[in-house]
Parts: sequence; C-alpha cells; structure tokens
Amino acid sequence: MTREGLAEGYGAEIEELMKEIGERYATENSRGTARRYVLGLMSGAERKNGWQLAEQLGESTPYKIQQFLYRGTWDAELVRDDLRAYVSGRIGEPEGVLVVDETGFLKQGKKSAGVKRQYSGTAGRVENCQIGVFLTYASSKGYTMIDRALYLPKEWAEDKERREGAGIPPDIAFRTKPEMALSMLKSAHDAGVPFTWVTGDCVYGDYRDIRMYLESIGKQYVMAVSGKESVWVGYRQYRISRILESLPEDGWERLSAGDGSKGVRMYEWFCTDINSPEVGWKRCLLVRRSISDPGQLRAYICCCPSDTPLSELVRIAGTRWTVEMCFAESKSEVGLDHYEVRSFGGWYKHITMAMCAHALLSVLKLKEQSFSFTALIPAAASDSLSTFKRGRKLRSN
Repeated sequence: MTREGLAEGYGAEIEELMKEIGERYATENSRGTARRYVLGLMSGAERKNGWQLAEQLGESTPYKIQQFLYRGTWDAELVRDDLRAYVSGRIGEPEGVLVVDETGFLKQGKKSAGVKRQYSGTAGRVENCQIGVFLTYASSKGYTMIDRALYLPKEWAEDKERREGAGIPPDIAFRTKPEMALSMLKSAHDAGVPFTWVTGDCVYGDYRDIRMYLESIGKQYVMAVSGKESVWVGYRQYRISRILESLPEDGWERLSAGDGSKGVRMYEWFCTDINSPEVGWKRCLLVRRSISDPGQLRAYICCCPSDTPLSELVRIAGTRWTVEMCFAESKSEVGLDHYEVRSFGGWYKHITMAMCAHALLSVLKLKEQSFSFTALIPAAASDSLSTFKRGRKLRSN
C-alpha cells in the first residue's frame, strides 16, 4: 500500500484523535509536537525518552521533545477530558466496565514527585518507586486507560521544600489511593462515560465509599474484598474471613472468567445473597476457588439487579484482567514508564500522551489495522542529532 493509502486508513484515525485534543495546544507548533510525540510513542524506539524519540522523529536536538513536557503550557487535565471523550466515542458501550487499579514506576533517587520506598505490585516487593492510580475502560470493542492520578505519600504532602522542588501545586493534598479512585469514578460519570459495571481489587473494594457511591447512581459492581472486610446477613455482621472458613461443599459452579495470557481462566464459583439495598436489586458475596488449589479463594462483594445470572458476575470479575493488559501493553508498546521527568506536571503530561497512544492503538486494533510508524514519520534525512551528540561528547547509538 502507498503512503497515501496508509494515511487514508490509520493515518485518518490519528487525525481524528488530534481533532479531539488539538485545541488544548495554543499554537500550530505545539499541536504538531503533540502529534509527533504520540507517533513517537507508537514507534519502535527501544526507549521512549526525549533522546530516542528525537532520533525517531528526525529532530536535530532533543530540546523540542523535552520542552514539550518540561515547559509546555498545555493542560494535561483538559487533554485527559478530550481523550476520555474520544474513547467513549470509539469503543464506548452502555454495558461498558470501568476498572480501577494501580501500577508502580521504578525510579532512582529521591527527587521525582511522590517517589519513596513503597510496595509496588509491578515489582512484587517494596521498591523505590512512584505509584499511579488508573481508571481503565473495557467493552466488547476493546480496552484502554481513561484517567490517572499520581499518588502523593504523606511525607511528600507535608514537605514544603520537596513539593516546591517537584512543582507540586499548593492545592494538591494527601489522598489515599481509594479516595483517588473514587474521584476518578465520579469524574467519569459526570463526563457521561457510558458504563454499567465497575470492578477492582480489594484495595478499592474494601473502601465502602466506592461501593456506596456506585449504588447511589444506580451502577453495578463486582469488587474484590479482603478477609478483614465485613458484610451484613440479616441482623448479623460477618467478617469475610470467617465466611470463607465455613463455605459449603455443594453449590459451586465451574465457569470461565474469560481468556487470559495463558488461555481460558477456569475457576469454581460460589454465590450467596447478603443484605440487599432495595427491591429489585441484590447484594451478594461471590467467591472464586482455584481448581488446582482449592485453598486459594478470592471474595467479591457484588451489587446488581436481582435477575443477574452468576455467569455475568463471573464475566465482570474476569474483566479486571484487562487493566493488567493495559499496563503491560502501555509499558512495552508506548513507553508509559519510559519518562525521565521528575516534576509533578511532567509526569501527568507524559502519562497522558502515553494514554493517547494506547487508546489510538486500541481503536486501530478494533479496525483491524496495523500501525507503521515510518509511513507517517519518515526517517531522519541526516545524522544531525548524532552530530549534536558528538559535539557534546555524548554517546551516539
């Protein structure tokens, strides 16, 4: 296919995305840099940092790419709003599912906004890292990220000098990760994102304010909960851990939670009603049991219409897997974690642009179109960047 033909296919979709977000950039030059930044993130560069993006994009120096994040006057929150609308319009469905989760970004040093030694699920241990809380969207058409928030530990929130050094705005206060997730859910609902369900792991399922909020707006959920959470059955309150110790042997159904990276995810499932919020709706406790190791149990609190079948609850529980795919794909394909900025604003800008790139790839996948970076960004016509590096005694790859 010719370059012109390619532009009519996925190139046209890139321009549709830029129509959504382009007005957030004050000048034609900054709009062009935004477009090229997204394309660079979608390129085959090994690392999606300023230097390598500049090489991929044929820039003579890395300054334009770096300043786009460091000093760009565009508002990442407004671009997030536009991206959310773009995703809603391309892969949105009334039955869509919102998924809340977090991921870690391993960092060196102590100056990157919010960095500290803390547990990272990405690493599976305590590491020096930043933590980002994300809201992702999933439907039968695809999945991608629609919101993000950088977790700011208490010691950062209370340290004026560190805050100023990392450019953290004065109005940014400490919030727990579940509080951040609730704020993103409210924002998505207020923005008209089409969804019916919400799911997430026990960090967010244990936070009752999320469940109560979703019930108040008539949304359904399947939220994982830990053993320390409690539920009401009749006039008595029971800890989840006690319920899991006394589950019956009968009443289990073997169902698939959907396909995973290793094939079909088959488990045994048990569901029992707990106190319901109103007529026509039910709350229930859903339990997942490993087939190979029956001692491995996971509990979920669910709220949904009374006639919702078990298979639907299982499907929603399995949809949480899409957020893991979002993180894996966005880190490997569009450089979600390749940034070198330290500032609070720089983090939001890079992450937001990486979200745009992942969303675009998700839409292209829906259209069964592959992406060719060189079709839209020709290779550099000269080795001017290599010359620039040699002049400053920098390594040239």
